[in-house]
Amino acid sequence: MTGRRSPSLRLAAQLQFLFALFALSATIIHAAQDFYKILGIKRNATPKEIKKAYRSKSLEFHPDKNKEEGAADKFAEIAYAYEVLTDEEKKEVYDRHGEEGLKQHEQRQGQGGGHGGFDDIFSHFGFGGGGFGGGRGRQREQSTPNVDVPLRLTLKQLYLGEIIEVQYVRQTLCVNWQDCMKNQQECQGPGVKVKMQQIAPGFVQQVQQRDERCIAQGKMWRNNCRECPNGQTQAEKIELTIDVQKGMYAGEPITFEGVADEKPGMNAGDLNFVIVQEKDEHYHRDGDHLYVTMEIPLVDALTGFSHEFTHLDDHKFTVNVEGVTECDHVMRVSGKGMPRRRGSGFGDLYITFDVDFPDSLTDEQREGIRNILGGGGRDEL
Repeated sequence: MTGRRSPSLRLAAQLQFLFALFALSATIIHAAQDFYKILGIKRNATPKEIKKAYRSKSLEFHPDKNKEEGAADKFAEIAYAYEVLTDEEKKEVYDRHGEEGLKQHEQRQGQGGGHGGFDDIFSHFGFGGGGFGGGRGRQREQSTPNVDVPLRLTLKQLYLGEIIEVQYVRQTLCVNWQDCMKNQQECQGPGVKVKMQQIAPGFVQQVQQRDERCIAQGKMWRNNCRECPNGQTQAEKIELTIDVQKGMYAGEPITFEGVADEKPGMNAGDLNFVIVQEKDEHYHRDGDHLYVTMEIPLVDALTGFSHEFTHLDDHKFTVNVEGVTECDHVMRVSGKGMPRRRGSGFGDLYITFDVDFPDSLTDEQREGIRNILGGGGRDEL
């Protein structure tokens, strides 16, 4: 007899090895359901903390140093967890939709999963790809409501621009929220449950209901879940830096994308700080221009004058007026308005002069004015 195996024995050995690989991949993927637990970090860990935890864990379970059974598998889990949590796009998908959503995301990109995918494994044995059923149609992702917060600013702050540090408290997903999900075919999306109801013999009606326990298609929240004793979300305080640019308008939003409350199965909405301009004691704004009203005595209106103004940034400038100034006359001072929001330079300042007439005159004053102005008397009719 020769030492060659029969074709049937070779095929059996090949299949046995194939299913061993399948079991190993399934084990790794199942164990990697909570990447934060694998690295021993909190959900809001910084990139620096993630890197530090990875170094520590990878050294502990490196196959060259750790000869214990299962160390190599653990090392692979740690490496994959680090890969996901340091990739902004993958981390965002994982945080919002869990591992199942991450796998679908990677399949759409042609990667077939973080460990190379089952399609790659089967292709080495001539079975081809796509052996585990077709992917489901891509659903339009929902978002939690956007949040608008009024940001009260003075005209001076809008003129100069300012950096403002604020704290904001939002609701973030429970760290172990994925462990609190169960399969439920009636769930068609966040808060949406669809049931088939028989309305008559042979007639079935599809009824859509509101059910907050539904958190994604085919997924429902398990009540009283020990992994999340306080519910789906928990409060988190975050630090935000608001950059108020020079010349911003009232009603203009400063947006932080994806910073509103989180909810399972949904993208986080946006946080908008909406500018509310406080009333200024001296200046009024319209677009890029400033307006101010100045009261002048009659003598200045008749003879001319100079006046020193203090601007919003406390720099001083002088306006010279020659000749007679009519009541409610408007003077334009170029370049003394607000910084232009779109483009360079500044808007203009418009000064409205309000002439202050005396309440009464003495006979001597009236006579003197007539003499000065050339009106010595009235002609008789």
